[in-house]
Amino acid sequence: MTALNTLAKAMGGPLNDCNPEAGPTVWLCSSSDITAARPPDWMSAREIDRMAGLTQGPRRDFLASRWLIRQALAAASGHQASQCQPVDGRPELSAWPPGWCLSVSHSGGLAGCAVAAGTPLGLDIEPLTRRPHWQKVVNRWFSSQEQAWLIPDDDAEAFLTVWTLKEAWLKATGRGIANNLRTLCVSRDFGLSGDQSGQNWQASVGGVAGYLITVVYQGENRPSGFMIPGAVNLANVGSDIADPEPIRWLFHRIIHPITKPA
Repeated sequence: MTALNTLAKAMGGPLNDCNPEAGPTVWLCSSSDITAARPPDWMSAREIDRMAGLTQGPRRDFLASRWLIRQALAAASGHQASQCQPVDGRPELSAWPPGWCLSVSHSGGLAGCAVAAGTPLGLDIEPLTRRPHWQKVVNRWFSSQEQAWLIPDDDAEAFLTVWTLKEAWLKATGRGIANNLRTLCVSRDFGLSGDQSGQNWQASVGGVAGYLITVVYQGENRPSGFMIPGAVNLANVGSDIADPEPIRWLFHRIIHPITKPA
C-alpha cells in the first residue's frame, strides 16, 4: 500500500465501492522540475500521442496532471496506481476503476487533480502572484453586481478568487467560458448563486504555497486536499509520498440557485 493509500485510509477510505458520501479529494504537485526523455510506461497510447505534440512547458503540465490522476484514483479507490486510467480524451471520468469523476488544472508550475465518487466536479488553480488586467475582464464579462464591488475595492486577489470560483463552476457544470461567466454570481463576502438548482452544489477555496485552489462539487461533505512535496518520480506511478502538506481551506460556500425577479 502506498503512502497515499495509507493517508486515504486514515481519512476514512480507500473508497473501493465509490462511496457517494465521501467528499472530493484534491492532489497537487509541482510541474516545474519535471523532465522525461521518453513517455513513462504507465501512459496510454492516446496520452503518448497527445504529449508528442506539446512544447516544453505544456508537456511538463500534462505529465504532472496524468501522474496525479493515477495517484488520486489509487488513493480514493484502493487500486494500484499502475492500474488506474482516465477515459481517453479529456480526463473527466475514470476508465478504471469505473465510477469516478475527475478534474485537472495547472497554472504557474503547479498541477492538480480532484477526484469524487460519481458526481461531477471542477478544479481551478491560480498563482497569487498573477496580476492580469483584470478590471477589463470584470467590466466586459462579469455581472453588474460583481462590477459594483470588485472595481471599487481594487483588489487583485479578490478578483483571482472570483475567477477561480467561476472557472471551477464551469468545469463542474461542463461548460466553456464563452458567454457563461455570469452563470455564477459572487458577492463581496463570497456568497454564491448559480444557475443550477436542486443539485446540492458547493465550493471550497484554499491556499497552498502561494496558490489559490478552488474546487466546486456536489454533496454535503467538504473536500480534503494535499500538496505532494518535492519532485515527482514519473517512472514510478505508485511511489511512496512522504509527508504531503494539507491544503489550508480558506472558506466553504453553498452555491444557491440564482433568484430571478418576478
